[in-house]
Amino acid sequence: MQLHFHQVDAFSDRPFAGNPAMVYLLEQWLDDALMQRIAAEHNLAETAFVVAQGEAYAIRWFTPSTEVPLCGHATLASAYVLFEVYGQDKPRLDFHSQSGLLSVSRDGDLLWLDFPRIDAQPATEVTGVAEALGCEVLEVRHGKELFVVLASEQAVLDCKPDMAAVAALPGLGVIITAPGVEHDFVSRYFAPAIGIPEDPVTGSTHCLLIPYWAQRLDKTELRAAQRSARGGELYCKLEGQRVKIGGHATRVAGGMLML
Repeated sequence: MQLHFHQVDAFSDRPFAGNPAMVYLLEQWLDDALMQRIAAEHNLAETAFVVAQGEAYAIRWFTPSTEVPLCGHATLASAYVLFEVYGQDKPRLDFHSQSGLLSVSRDGDLLWLDFPRIDAQPATEVTGVAEALGCEVLEVRHGKELFVVLASEQAVLDCKPDMAAVAALPGLGVIITAPGVEHDFVSRYFAPAIGIPEDPVTGSTHCLLIPYWAQRLDKTELRAAQRSARGGELYCKLEGQRVKIGGHATRVAGGMLML
């Protein structure tokens, strides 16, 4: 069996920045265990598998160690591959996923994710967060992730977490965030429990970040940056119960998996 793959740097307009994702367009689903082994072989934060489903697509995402219910950058990468490699000429692509219906729209060279809004709630019973992160914490909330507010962008940059301690905290991972200097807000994301010590740029965490900062800054359109080593910029909009997350993408590799 031969399977075509495409590697895309999502949330970047140039190679070697943003968040790399591997994309497979399949005729039908592979065995779950095989998809997991393929994701482990590529060893990127996410490998996306996409299958046509009527006028839309179904999508699943795998880290090197597990399947996850929602992923932004690999959805952006998948839409980019469908538009640029497979010639989809629709202005919007719909994806059925474990997290419901998602869509990606094209506006010039910018792609816009349409994802569900997630409101992070105050977390009063979670302990050990400051110790795991090794920094002063102003506020802790929770959604599907732990959501931790720090004092400044410099505090986000300086954070050096204990990954074993972070992996033991509840939730899929830990978001740290603060007001930005040149952006409305900045963030980083650590998820060692699911095989991602630090994710370069994370679309799905902005489902929580956008509502929080929209309320705090009293604005519905924001610019964000994820301050990982690779880094990436995101354009953000809050539209009721949905968030729009805009970014660029760059295809950097393609090939054939021989099975």
